[in-house]
Amino acid sequence: MSGYQTWLREGNFIDGAWVGADDGASIDVTNPANGEVIGTVPKAGEAETLRAIDAAQAAFPGFADMALMERLSLLWKLHDALMDNQADLAELLTVEMGKPLAEAKGEIAIGAQYVRWFAEEARRAKGEIVPAGVNGRRILVTKHPVGVVGMITPWNFPSSMLARKLAPALAVGCTVVAKPATATPYSGLAWAALAEEVGFPNGAVNILTGSARAIAGAMMARPEVRKITFTGSTEVGKELIRQSADTVKKVSMELGGNAPFLVFDDADLEAAVQGAMVSKYRNMGQTCVCANRIYAQAGIYDAFVARLAEETAAMKIGDGRDEGVVQGPMIDMGAVEKVEELLADATGKGARVVTGGGRHELGGTYFQPTVLADATQDMAFAQEEIFGPLAPVFKFDTEAEAIAMANDTVYGLAAYAYTTDLARAFRLNEGLKYGMIGINSGLITTVEAPFGGVKESGLGKEGGSQGLEDYLETKYVCIDGV
Repeated sequence: MSGYQTWLREGNFIDGAWVGADDGASIDVTNPANGEVIGTVPKAGEAETLRAIDAAQAAFPGFADMALMERLSLLWKLHDALMDNQADLAELLTVEMGKPLAEAKGEIAIGAQYVRWFAEEARRAKGEIVPAGVNGRRILVTKHPVGVVGMITPWNFPSSMLARKLAPALAVGCTVVAKPATATPYSGLAWAALAEEVGFPNGAVNILTGSARAIAGAMMARPEVRKITFTGSTEVGKELIRQSADTVKKVSMELGGNAPFLVFDDADLEAAVQGAMVSKYRNMGQTCVCANRIYAQAGIYDAFVARLAEETAAMKIGDGRDEGVVQGPMIDMGAVEKVEELLADATGKGARVVTGGGRHELGGTYFQPTVLADATQDMAFAQEEIFGPLAPVFKFDTEAEAIAMANDTVYGLAAYAYTTDLARAFRLNEGLKYGMIGINSGLITTVEAPFGGVKESGLGKEGGSQGLEDYLETKYVCIDGV
């Protein structure tokens, strides 16, 4: 084997062994750029998941008790293994998901950064000694790994989404049972291969593929799984939160978004256009933090729409492995049809297609990056996540109107604004009901900062020092008679 095939694993990794489904069932994995089957993965279910949970539970005491520096040395080795194999891992990601190779390389790199960041942060998972109100007592607050963690990750960032869950969990001594998305399982299984290579103990990392309902159901039912971390739709997240009540699991949920992108009259026009391009079209618009609704103030509206359309029309479309390609295929035909439905709804209500507007001549799941002008709040994408390369531009007059329209959604993940008014930037920070806000930046994800939303966009944070807290329990001990 060579290239990306070095890391393509067609088995599940349970208790240190590569295994198939008990009944031999498998799932085909296809390349969305050409529809070709690139391999199969096991179609595992409840029985396999229960074994993985048992393995993680058995491994937890020893892994949690491992000397901190010994455990963190495994993470440093994992970081190095990722970067040493960045090109091959990125090609694997592109082949199964479709994103341009440059973006895939960036995803592998930020995954490695998460590993390194949490290896460093784990050394600062400090407790405290609290002054007692009664003489002769000492009050200690300590931090402890939560236990076995169930992880469910999506297809759009199949490597980095797992990185920012695996890294903090392993850093503090938790063991893991993870389920990557069926559409993009190989990037998830590659983490198991990497963990095996650098020497994580058997049972610390378990990764299996198959029926989402059966695997998640087993995770939710078993009390040994003390935490569930999920990235995906709000609908599924709500159901997992409901199910978590039966065993009172700790949960962190990174759910849907409906990001507003505000461009004020005083903005640097070119910077705003470039920011919109990276925010809207990264990963073919298939990100939970990409610009879903672009609001431009009346004075800059026409110029902004014209430049955005010009830049959009110039993008090279094709197989993500081809030179110069910046937009690959969408993940599947269902994603294409959803964009078409939203586009038809908008044009039926008066939106104007400035560029694009339909399926690409390459066929398959390729779609023309599209700019719509004259978008209004009664159009479906004002409330629904587009998850595709469709950029609707709304017009507004006042700052208060822009904030009101931006907040008119059940979601609250990411928001963006372009302005040169410093006072306005502070007002936007207070007025926009979002967990993450980019001012004069369309790309804000970084390992040092907490990633997560408010409202129906989720619970908990990934990244930053806050990302470590989600994998720790806090204990208090009172020592009397001192």
